[in-house]
Amino acid sequence: MEKNRAIPQGYMTVGEVAKKMGVTVRTLQYYDEEGLLSPSCESEGGRRLYTDKDVIKLYQILSLKHLGFSLDDIKNRLTSLDTPADVADALTEQAATIREKLETLSEALKEMETLKAEVLQMQSVDFKKYADIIINLQMKNELYWLIKHFDDKTLDHFRSHFDKDSGPAMMETYTRLLDEAIRLQNDGVPPESEKGQNFAKEFWKMLMEFTDGDMSMLFKLKETENIDGPDSEWKQKQATANAFIEPALEAYFTKLGLDPFEGGS
Repeated sequence: MEKNRAIPQGYMTVGEVAKKMGVTVRTLQYYDEEGLLSPSCESEGGRRLYTDKDVIKLYQILSLKHLGFSLDDIKNRLTSLDTPADVADALTEQAATIREKLETLSEALKEMETLKAEVLQMQSVDFKKYADIIINLQMKNELYWLIKHFDDKTLDHFRSHFDKDSGPAMMETYTRLLDEAIRLQNDGVPPESEKGQNFAKEFWKMLMEFTDGDMSMLFKLKETENIDGPDSEWKQKQATANAFIEPALEAYFTKLGLDPFEGGS
């Protein structure tokens, strides 16, 4: 009885507030420590006391937490949620955050489904290849599906020579040159012309950088041209590009007096 009389009228103890709001005493203590919700006063006996206004603030905190706001977000917003417009603005921002999370999760789900399809097509369990496929999916490399066809030597080369920055840059160069070859072919540009030979020089430089001058790897890459991919247009695009690339390179090597493929297999 003495204990109860020590609590001024209109005030509640931490235990009473916890019970009223369905939270733990430790939660209220944590909110106090974080400066999120502190008791309005202390009793003469040192008990920390809350008011109805504190309970309303706690309800606000719990509501925002349920909506997905972090404690830091809540702490920054509590003082500014005084009008319906303030609340609407806060919810608009939170909705945008949730949409971003949903897009990220949707992309991750798509990557998992794609990896699943690749795994089922592989003839063995190879977690290093699985990791390579995921990395290339995240880099938006449309040729991710070729990875399962490469041997360990080729993949080790790629892993040691290309990272998340240089890898996409190299693939962008390759795709650009492939598209340029198709354009030159469709425009009727002679492979042996100056324009054709400038293309051949740039394309060969790209291949040498890609393979580090390893001819055996070049032949391995050549084999992928006849592989069926998930996109049926791959082989057609490659064939159209090669109709220009191969004679352009042949003319380029003849002009230089070179046969880089001599002795290759």
